[in-house]
Amino acid sequence: MTDDGRTTHTGSLTARPAGRRALLVELPDAEHTAAFHAEVLRRRAAGTLPPVEEIVPGARTVLLDGVADPQALARRVTGWQVPPVADDTGHVVEIPVRYDGPDLADVAALWGIRPDEVGALHGSYTYRVAFCGFAPGFGYLTGLPPHLHVPRRSTPRTRVPAGAVALAGPYSAVYPRATPGGWQLIGTMPDPRPLWDPDRERAALLTPGTRVRFVTAVGAPAAGAPTGATGAVGTAPGAGA
Repeated sequence: MTDDGRTTHTGSLTARPAGRRALLVELPDAEHTAAFHAEVLRRRAAGTLPPVEEIVPGARTVLLDGVADPQALARRVTGWQVPPVADDTGHVVEIPVRYDGPDLADVAALWGIRPDEVGALHGSYTYRVAFCGFAPGFGYLTGLPPHLHVPRRSTPRTRVPAGAVALAGPYSAVYPRATPGGWQLIGTMPDPRPLWDPDRERAALLTPGTRVRFVTAVGAPAAGAPTGATGAVGTAPGAGA
């Protein structure tokens, strides 16, 4: 349905031109956004999507840039049948972690568990990169169930170190470089350099749609006890492209 000659609506989707050559698709939540983004990629790979120069997912939006006729594409996408994203699709990256963050005790209290249990619980889920932003290589990972969502810190830190594993709201993340930040810090990725490598063909390790698993870094002790152990990013066995 079109209510203003430009904006097109359907049950769970709103599509509107963004400038002359882009289409902004708005979705109700992260799950619908991930599913729509996956469908766009599937149709482009199959050759059934009109030419699009860039596809940029956000928290609840997907921007299709470099579109010849945004209004015509808006009418097309509102007629798509978009299935949910299957849990077993997408490339898998394993992130080594020492669960030694300064907010470990606070998160444990919010979760109703002991600090040394946070790592096992956080690492028991498989995450998916919903979108990227804030800093180069910074991926917003969904996958924690709602009862484990935690608030941002009331007072942000002026400096969060590179490699910090953090939680805020529904998201997990790993800071690729030192920046200010207000997320809850629960651990450390020993070597965060692979998160952003400008010399690599795909500079960001964590791109939208990638599945992520957090694994205990080699040589790391129980959560809450810092160590100098190192760990390397890995690809899970059998992970598909």
